Amino acid sequence: MKRILVINVARIGDTLLSTPALRALAAKWPQAQVTFLGHPKRVEVMEHLPFLAACGGITKHRARWRGWLPGARWDLALVLGFDQELVAYALRVANDVVAFRQGNPRLDARLRHCVEPPAAQSQHGVSMQLLLTRALGIPDAGLRLSYTVTKEERAQARARLSQLGLDTAKPLVGLQVRAFPTKAWRDWPIGHFAALCGRIGQRWHGAHFLLFGGAEDRSRTEELIKLVPGKATSLAGLLDLRESAAVMNELDLFIGLDSGPTHIMGALEAPMIALYHCLAPGRFMQPLERTRCYVVDHPRSPQACDADTPMGEIPVEVVWNRVVEALG
Repeated sequence: MKRILVINVARIGDTLLSTPALRALAAKWPQAQVTFLGHPKRVEVMEHLPFLAACGGITKHRARWRGWLPGARWDLALVLGFDQELVAYALRVANDVVAFRQGNPRLDARLRHCVEPPAAQSQHGVSMQLLLTRALGIPDAGLRLSYTVTKEERAQARARLSQLGLDTAKPLVGLQVRAFPTKAWRDWPIGHFAALCGRIGQRWHGAHFLLFGGAEDRSRTEELIKLVPGKATSLAGLLDLRESAAVMNELDLFIGLDSGPTHIMGALEAPMIALYHCLAPGRFMQPLERTRCYVVDHPRSPQACDADTPMGEIPVEVVWNRVVEALG
């Protein structure tokens, strides 16, 4: 096997969930060139991974027009997800294709391995991605997520913290106070975050809080800054994805909701606390094989939970106990 293509057009978190499968491919065929194609706005999270030869962007709409003319071909392609346009593209450019059953008999019949998708919330997201490599008889090469911060990015992050006067803040605590705009039920109340910050500040007087997120998160970050005056700095909407990840790599502790930045943190090293709603418990998405990762699940079971179940039912005291354990 000389050339392998992996396609996964997804959000940040689901993109990173494919890194154990990519690592397994590279371990099986260490001499092969592995190319990754993902969402154009998300694929940068895969840059600089040591087991990838190249990465680039693709969408299901662009895929309809690609691969018809003679060009680069791959010996093997894996397609994660359920976009038939991406599977059809892979069939045009690769000798063998492995993908989940698409429900299109004409496509499914052409797959080298047509893998049955698991039932919803029946296994961890990483295990779901590994179903494709396991179908090829490839052993797992670890379940940990992968992300690479370059030396240049690390230097830039440290310079940015110095400019903000935060290079001596101890502990420097990062907060992701919003999940997805369309999934507000995953958001822990800002009042709870403020109470937690207050307790951290009382215990560690030199603590400072860095607030991450996009421009759409500014209203929540600004609300929190007002509640902890002089103790928090918002980077929401000011950094691109890789710049944010590099700064996160310098934290003493990260506390986040079920979101892309939390997945990125799951591939880094600093202590982290991740909060999960009962509709999406941590056992399906939490970082695996990650030391110093503290999971806080909603107290309700999925059977007693719906989108109206407030994240505020996770008490501040429970998260505070994890903070003490992480920074202790």
